[in-house]
Amino acid sequence: MMLGLSLLQIVLIFGITFVGAILQSAIGFGLGPFAVPLLVLIDARLVPGSLLVAAVTLTILMYLRDRSEVRLQEFSWATTGRILGSIIGAYFLTIFPAQHIKPLFAGLVLFAVFLSISGLRLTLKPANLLGAGVVSGFMGTVAAIGGAPMALVYQHQKGSKLRGTLAAIFILGTIIALISLAVVGKFGWPDFYRGLLLIPGVLTGFFFSKGVVRFLDKGYLRPAILIVTTIAAIILLLPIGR
Repeated sequence: MMLGLSLLQIVLIFGITFVGAILQSAIGFGLGPFAVPLLVLIDARLVPGSLLVAAVTLTILMYLRDRSEVRLQEFSWATTGRILGSIIGAYFLTIFPAQHIKPLFAGLVLFAVFLSISGLRLTLKPANLLGAGVVSGFMGTVAAIGGAPMALVYQHQKGSKLRGTLAAIFILGTIIALISLAVVGKFGWPDFYRGLLLIPGVLTGFFFSKGVVRFLDKGYLRPAILIVTTIAAIILLLPIGR
């Protein structure tokens, strides 16, 4: 047993984070939507804090790969929103059970997907970036599923810009989320140590994602984003306990 986890559980965790990391490395987000429901079935203590530790590692690697596409002004507005959303999300965790908030999030995400399919094209103006950042920070702190709002704003951009910008935003945003969780007593050293067990799968998945990235950048990136975003919303509706 390691940190209360059996060898079989550790192997399953590796497989889950491996696939989730490939997904996020390819479309800019996806580790949370894929991994959260599966990790909760293994050990609810892995979400959100431990998963966020692994997510920081992955987003740093993604940023280093695509950092040339990041624009400071866009990053600043989105990150400001992400920080505000994280703080609000951490506060809500102290007064509301997460299961009461998730259905609202799911509705908002599905509504955003519907607007995207309808042909609405969100520009990268400050108001859109700030708003998406707030929702992203809120959802990321409460449920470790915060990529969908930002991905919808960037869905019409080229792949390297989407992945690099989201990674830059998520690095700082995830760190803020962890700090916020720690302040309200929802993240501590045991969560950090369990997070280290998730990192091998994340690292391996990142390095195996190159082929998927090349495939999606041929015109399949936007459909992939809409599919994963819809799945994320459905996951929020599942009766999964923390």
